[in-house]
Amino acid sequence: MCGIVGVIGKSNTTEILLNGLEKLAYRGYDSAGIYVNSQTGQDYLVKEPGKISVLQAAVGPEVQGTIGVGHTRWATHGVASQANAHPHVSADGRFYLVHNGVLTNYAELRATYLADVQFASETDTEVAVQLIAKIAHDDQLSAKEAFRKALTMIEGSYAFVMVDRDDPETLYVAKNKSPLLIGVGDGFNVVCSDALAMLNETKDFIEIHDREMVTLKKNSLQIEDLDGTFIHRASYHVEMDASETGKGAYPHYMLKEVDEQPAVMRRLLNEYVTADGQIKINADLLTALEAADRLYIVAAGTSYHAGLIGKTLFEKLAKKPVEVHVASEFGYHMPLLSAKPFFIFLTQSGETADSRQVLVQTNQMGYPSLTITNSQGSTLSREADHTLLLHAGPEIAVASTKAYTAQIAVELFLAVALGRHQEQAVALEFDVNHELTLVATGMEAVLSDKDQIEALVKHYLATTRNAFYIGRGTDYALSLEAALKLKEISYIQAEGFAAGELKHGTIALIEDGTPVLAFLMDQSTIDHTRGNLQEVTARGAQTFTIVSDAFAQPTDQIVLPQVNPLLTALVGVVPAQLIAYYASLQRGLDVDQPRNLAKSVTVE
Repeated sequence: MCGIVGVIGKSNTTEILLNGLEKLAYRGYDSAGIYVNSQTGQDYLVKEPGKISVLQAAVGPEVQGTIGVGHTRWATHGVASQANAHPHVSADGRFYLVHNGVLTNYAELRATYLADVQFASETDTEVAVQLIAKIAHDDQLSAKEAFRKALTMIEGSYAFVMVDRDDPETLYVAKNKSPLLIGVGDGFNVVCSDALAMLNETKDFIEIHDREMVTLKKNSLQIEDLDGTFIHRASYHVEMDASETGKGAYPHYMLKEVDEQPAVMRRLLNEYVTADGQIKINADLLTALEAADRLYIVAAGTSYHAGLIGKTLFEKLAKKPVEVHVASEFGYHMPLLSAKPFFIFLTQSGETADSRQVLVQTNQMGYPSLTITNSQGSTLSREADHTLLLHAGPEIAVASTKAYTAQIAVELFLAVALGRHQEQAVALEFDVNHELTLVATGMEAVLSDKDQIEALVKHYLATTRNAFYIGRGTDYALSLEAALKLKEISYIQAEGFAAGELKHGTIALIEDGTPVLAFLMDQSTIDHTRGNLQEVTARGAQTFTIVSDAFAQPTDQIVLPQVNPLLTALVGVVPAQLIAYYASLQRGLDVDQPRNLAKSVTVE
């Protein structure tokens, strides 16, 4: 959700900014812009609504410099337009600012301090840059001190990068709740929302914490809090090749990431499980989990659906009760907690604002926590007591695929390790290496049938406006994820339902030709779900089944390789991901960047 890049000390600043914005396009955006300064009197502001390619076409060969900032905007305040695109410039033409986040008191600041300022946009961001300029002018402060004072007045979430046109040798940087990193180079420095944007320039990064500001020059940087206390923080090295962020020979990132899932399963086995089946989980974490009387999984979107599968894993393998909660609801409507809760935060990016505001509260209450994330050094990772990494590699497509299956796999490792720690027989007997290897092989078998799945999608979903996924038990949890995938990239109005609930109201929505897709992998309820399919067939539905091999019938459409009953979602989700992919592709839609969506949701 929005992306920031900044560079100081490089002669090819424009190229770096545009390349960095392309790397951040996965976050979701509707406009883009750059500001570049040559430090010799020439500067350029170029911004356009639409794709980065539109911005690239508008950037002429003369747009060159050695310092600059760039931004991709996902609209919050004001429509997608050139005026609302970033960077924003102060009325006096001195300060150029990019911003991720939402300023909650922007209207008050505008009315109280900036009533006499002529605004060029509808954004909250412009309030920030106009405020800095007014403070600098009225209080006769330096750019740095005006920036600092403005930060003490601004409320809400922000990641700011600013250039002073009168003294273009410094980038002024600050953050609160929105992610931002400093990239350290030799004779240059960079700023970015995500390390992926700058891996071609450096692999050494420094985290910025909330309510900190950074003064960044080409050969130096200073981190300090808003009271002026200087902070030393070591850099960390990102072990990732820039080539990992490319599509390679694939037409879309999503298809590449779906295909990577078997490899991710095997990589996770290497990371977390020894050859003899021992699970490498920190003993302090297991002790803290054992001491808890209830686990609370907090997440959003796809991660929430992974948490629903995790609930079954923890309760079956570790005999530990679990509640799964939507982060945006939990933070403001917290239920009555158990006496000794332990919180698990599932987040692909580690920056999800809804989850973070829950973590802030639980930290204040003194409850232990774990973040399971794909992003080393992310905010939720830093602020939780423990972290487990997904090791899924970069996930660029907005529709999460391999992060979902990686989250379930890591939950499996944790559940088995906790069960063994508590000497639960079912966990002691569970052969993780064998079972997850079968999953990886099963995924590969499904992936080899892409042509069949594409043909089925063309037959069942080519023209439909609506579709339903149904299932029971973990099949129901999987139905929620399958429906989300379908709706978010194909725009088909898809919903996931507990199969037994259809006759309690939802069956009224069934019309002639309505597609109803059923997961049939939960042995205890398969016959019931098949009965529900008969009910909707009698009312005109077109039914479509995804079934485990052991329970297949000749009329079933997709038959899955058999895996452990606790892990069927890992294989069952793969055809659902491909169904969504082909439904979007056949409708001529943007598979990787669906409308209105952002990959990393960094505002509440």
